[in-house]
Amino acid sequence: MKLTNKRVAILATDGFEKSELFKPMNALKKEGAQVDIISVKKGDIKSWEGENWGETIKVDKLVDEVDSTDYNALVLPGGVANPDLMRTHENALGFIRKFFAESKPVAAICHAPWLLISAGVIENRKVTSYKSIKDDVINAGAAWVDEEVVVDQGLVTSRNPNDLPAFIDKLIEEVREGKHEEQVVHA
Repeated sequence: MKLTNKRVAILATDGFEKSELFKPMNALKKEGAQVDIISVKKGDIKSWEGENWGETIKVDKLVDEVDSTDYNALVLPGGVANPDLMRTHENALGFIRKFFAESKPVAAICHAPWLLISAGVIENRKVTSYKSIKDDVINAGAAWVDEEVVVDQGLVTSRNPNDLPAFIDKLIEEVREGKHEEQVVHA
C-alpha cells in the first residue's frame, strides 16, 4: 500500500545532515506521500555534508504556520547544528509534543533525539541515537540501545547515516500504519 493521502512534516533548519533529510524525503515522495519542509526560518536552509556546507532546500512553511493535525507523521533529521539550534525554539518543541500527544509516528535520527529531550517526550522510551549523545538520552530517562533502528510506540530512532536504509523502511512502515492507537484490536 502506497502512502497516497499521507502528509509528512520534516522539521529542520541550517546544519541538518544532508542525507538524513534528503533520503527519507525522497523515499516518502516515491511512496506517494506529500512532504513539507518545516522550519523556524523562511527561504532556504543549508545542509551539512562531511566537513562543509552542502545542498540547500526550500522551506515550505514556518513552524508557526502549521499544525500537527495537518500531518500524519514527523521526521527529525540530525546533524549537530540543526537539532541544537531547533531545540531553542519553543514553537518547534511544541510542534513535536503535539505529534506525541496525538500518537502519530515520529522519526528521529543521529543527534535529533536532542529535540525529543528538550520537548520532554523521550522519558521511558527505548531509543537509539548518535553515540555522543547517549548520556544525554539516558539522563533524560530513556533506555538507550546500540541498534541500527529502534521502534517504540511509533517513535523510530536510528544512530547515523549508515542506518538510513533501516530507518527509512521503519519510517515508511509507521507512516503506513498510522496512529499507534489505531493499531489496537478490540475483541
